Amino acid sequence: MNLSSHLIQRKLKLSPPLTRDLVVERDLRVPMPDGAELLADRWAPKAGGEALPVALIRTPYGRSGLFGTAMARPLAERGYQVLIQSTRGGFGSGGVFDPMRQEREDGLATLDWLIKQPWSGGSIVLVGLSYLGYAQWAVADRLPPEVKAMIPQVTESALTLEFLRQDGFSLETPFGWGVLTAVQERPWAMLRQPAQARRTRRALHTLPLDQADVAAVGHRSDYIQGILAHDADDPHWAGFDHRHRVAEVTVPVSSIGGWYDIFLPGQLRDFRILQEAGRPARLTIGPWTHLDMNDTAIREAVEFGLAHARGEEPPHRAPVRLFVTGEEAWRDFESWPPSGGKPQRFHLRPGGALSTEPPGEAASDGYRYDPADPTPAVGGVRMVPDSGRVDNKDLEARADVLTYTTDVLDQDVEVIGEVSAEIWFRSSLPHADVFVRLCDVDPRGRSYNVCDGLTSLSGADETTRATIGLWPTAHRFKRGHRIRVQVSSGAFPRYARNPGTGEPHATATTLRAADQTVHHGPERPSAVILPVRAAE
Repeated sequence: MNLSSHLIQRKLKLSPPLTRDLVVERDLRVPMPDGAELLADRWAPKAGGEALPVALIRTPYGRSGLFGTAMARPLAERGYQVLIQSTRGGFGSGGVFDPMRQEREDGLATLDWLIKQPWSGGSIVLVGLSYLGYAQWAVADRLPPEVKAMIPQVTESALTLEFLRQDGFSLETPFGWGVLTAVQERPWAMLRQPAQARRTRRALHTLPLDQADVAAVGHRSDYIQGILAHDADDPHWAGFDHRHRVAEVTVPVSSIGGWYDIFLPGQLRDFRILQEAGRPARLTIGPWTHLDMNDTAIREAVEFGLAHARGEEPPHRAPVRLFVTGEEAWRDFESWPPSGGKPQRFHLRPGGALSTEPPGEAASDGYRYDPADPTPAVGGVRMVPDSGRVDNKDLEARADVLTYTTDVLDQDVEVIGEVSAEIWFRSSLPHADVFVRLCDVDPRGRSYNVCDGLTSLSGADETTRATIGLWPTAHRFKRGHRIRVQVSSGAFPRYARNPGTGEPHATATTLRAADQTVHHGPERPSAVILPVRAAE
């Protein structure tokens, strides 16, 4: 066990622990009001563990392996005792797993049980990433006084719903998560991961999509069927959305996210709600994807969480700490988005140019989008190994991707905040998607993605102004670099391919190619809108 402790310390670049001598009590039974029992493991130092604050982790992914070793162990070695609980219906816990719907009632019952345990120590900190962070938001407005802080990481209070927007269906992430939860308890699941990943990738090409779950896991999945059939506003998802609880949180919150994380917009929304409600909160956003591992969460649990658990103030820092990509440096601010940014339009112009100067003449560019050979997702906001910031050379060489690029910058351009685009667009079909990506082109000509977004249109066979919300960012385009905007009609399989027919995603079987036109000019000023700040 000490070997794993040393490996985790090295991998996460952690400071040395207070102790490596731990005891683990396994399979504690936590009763729920309906009679189900959820299993939990308690990690604590062998000496003096009963007096320590409790870090509570509620997870659907099991209590051993990554979550036990890489989460519970480093916290238990650094001042906590840790209760890691398997959520309902998984890894020995009773009941049936019904994703996202059960975490409020079960979480409140777990807290009620925990504060009554003789070893509970009198203070609790809620920690965890992704679904584990969502489980925190599910109970955030009814925390007992023993809970002293929350540390949600790469997560948000309305998990899944951002993927299911009617104007932009993100297929890959919720489908992949549905597959993961369907197969994770099969024998030798970890060893079978590479083969399963290949099977899942193939399944995403299935037509109709409502047969893809069988192709991926061998049987129907209620969750996958749900994401294919019901958009974010459908009553089917009642109970998933905990946004209304965020402003009612009374404990300090330290929120940790990444610029290439799948939940970033919702996480920033939650933080703004906290700030506007006057709640004690701070935000840290690094250059990370959803799957990146680093020391930030453990460090916050120790510096921020333990301080509040002991009735102390954590070390002072600004409410917002952002890693500014391009500059490759951490910067502190008072709010999100930071003050001082001014929206500046970078106009699409003839010849693939991009400029702050308004276009002087009407022009257009065209391409053909074929969903049978869809424009691929390259890097960006995904839960796959090649996500994040990548070279876009091969993507930009495709005939179905337009690019618009500034002249070489004669000074730095700093962009921090919400990014959007307005693209005047027409398709030969009524139904089409518009995908916009912002890139930084270095002096060697390599184009690296900064942020992007997609919107789906109906009535696209009439010229229309498409408004696209891109991912938020904090990026500095350095002097000598160029700013580039890509326009295309997809990023598959991150987003479901638009079949062009208007058929529902779940049942569409016909794929129709379309001729797409992007207009730019004085009457149709297509542009990306960047929140530009005076470079410091």
